Amino acid sequence: MFGFTEEQIAAFGMSFGVGGLMLYMLFIIGQLAWESKAGKFGSFVIFLGLAFGMVGFVAKYTIQWIMNIK
Repeated sequence: MFGFTEEQIAAFGMSFGVGGLMLYMLFIIGQLAWESKAGKFGSFVIFLGLAFGMVGFVAKYTIQWIMNIK
């Protein structure tokens, strides 16, 4: 489709698509923390749990990038 291979489309979706969904999740979690009046510590715990998943996603691409350099 449009000169792209299936592998290129899948890689684009996995990087930018999932990244966009993560930003949307930040918005949703922030809205939930605000509406529930979770407070500073409660909001911190909520965002900390979300951050662990994001760190794993970023680490995967960083490790792949490092392995492809060598």
